Amino acid sequence: MEKAINRQRILLEHLRPSSSSSYISDSSISGSACLAGDSAAYQRTSAFGDDVVIVAAHRTPICKSKRGGFKDTYPDDLLAPVLKALIEKTNLNPSEVGDIVVGTVLAPGSQRASECRMAAFYAGFPETVPVRTVNRQCSSGLQAVADVAAAIRAGFYDIGIGAGLESMTTNPMAWEGSVNPKVKAFEQAQNCLLPMGITSENVAHRFGVTRQEQDQAAVESHRRAAAATASGKFKDEIIPVPTKIVDPKSGEEKPVKISVDDGIRPSATVSDLARLKPVFKKDGTTTAGNSSQVSDGAGAVLLMKRSVALQKGLPILGIFRTFAAVGVDPAIMGVGPAVAIPAAVKAAGLELDDIDLFEINEAFASQFLYCRNKLGLDPEKINVNGGAMALGHPLGATGARCVATLLHEMKRRGKDCRFGVVSMCIGTGMGAAAVFERGDAVDEFCNARKVDSDHHLLSKDAR
Repeated sequence: MEKAINRQRILLEHLRPSSSSSYISDSSISGSACLAGDSAAYQRTSAFGDDVVIVAAHRTPICKSKRGGFKDTYPDDLLAPVLKALIEKTNLNPSEVGDIVVGTVLAPGSQRASECRMAAFYAGFPETVPVRTVNRQCSSGLQAVADVAAAIRAGFYDIGIGAGLESMTTNPMAWEGSVNPKVKAFEQAQNCLLPMGITSENVAHRFGVTRQEQDQAAVESHRRAAAATASGKFKDEIIPVPTKIVDPKSGEEKPVKISVDDGIRPSATVSDLARLKPVFKKDGTTTAGNSSQVSDGAGAVLLMKRSVALQKGLPILGIFRTFAAVGVDPAIMGVGPAVAIPAAVKAAGLELDDIDLFEINEAFASQFLYCRNKLGLDPEKINVNGGAMALGHPLGATGARCVATLLHEMKRRGKDCRFGVVSMCIGTGMGAAAVFERGDAVDEFCNARKVDSDHHLLSKDAR
């Protein structure tokens, strides 16, 4: 800023009339940062054409593990349709994609990497387009998007895809092999092994989140998700998936096309959820009803430099601004978003009040409520179309799903919604968050100063 002010002063010295003229004095020469319309704290930190933008973001429906619409669907058959949709809906030549990064959690690493490569071929990508996987637990899909954005900013390539995939039917949560006995000597390391539900109970107990509050949050999640489905809000983000359903008794295969999330319970009530028993602790408050659902699904996000998107005439759905991953106490891992969100928002030069919409993963109602209350967020800004308690939480796919849901909702809201945040807690004690800007948001011209009309002016714009 100091250098910019100095350059401005030198320029004005060249434009200054002779010293006998008294209508401009040294006191009138000053530099000012360009304000960003509705957010005085926000400043652009990169060249406009080098912005990393999102031109498409889609997901599959999210279905219940082992008994939902994808119970008989191979994981690679979940990923392929969303990858293909990105190309078809943008008319992009798939050979121009520099990399495909897929967030995924539960499957064995080398096997899932092969499945993702196979899915890319199903979707029509040539052998020249590389694929890799990334695993940061529940934030893996968001991490994939952030990794691609970082690679584009670094100049590794101009176009990339960040995606997420999880089939919790195919790969249930389980620990393979023995546990290193050394873990007993390190309390935090030992807490990395706690069941996620116990960490939820820890959050509820430590921060006083009641059972009734948790059940009410779950009911509200289902209500919002049901309303969004009924009004067609998910149609722009969901890619229908042709697959099969196998009758477990007869073995008969029936071809189907899955196009709707199947975990939403529109008729859920607090009294219904109150009858459910705690799952992880006898006198606890965490139940199957106020926790995220175990699910199958995939999502994908197409990113590129703004200059490339403009050259191709592609509409800009959103702008990737910042990303932050943080560490927290593994025993209360659910508090992660309460630390990650402020970090990401600050990195964008914003305040929490500047954020118009939040997608915060509802791993458990206890941690979701704690984070919301800790940050003092308006409930009407968070998960406006429901969250994971209603839609489901396919671990590796959730981040990409949230990006798609957020950006399509921001587009619908238009100028009243400029900035959005995606965030989630992460098993073993972490949190992640990313800040996005609506694609067609433009800064207002607001740094011209009013001056008296009898002054001689260098530009009429200052009037």
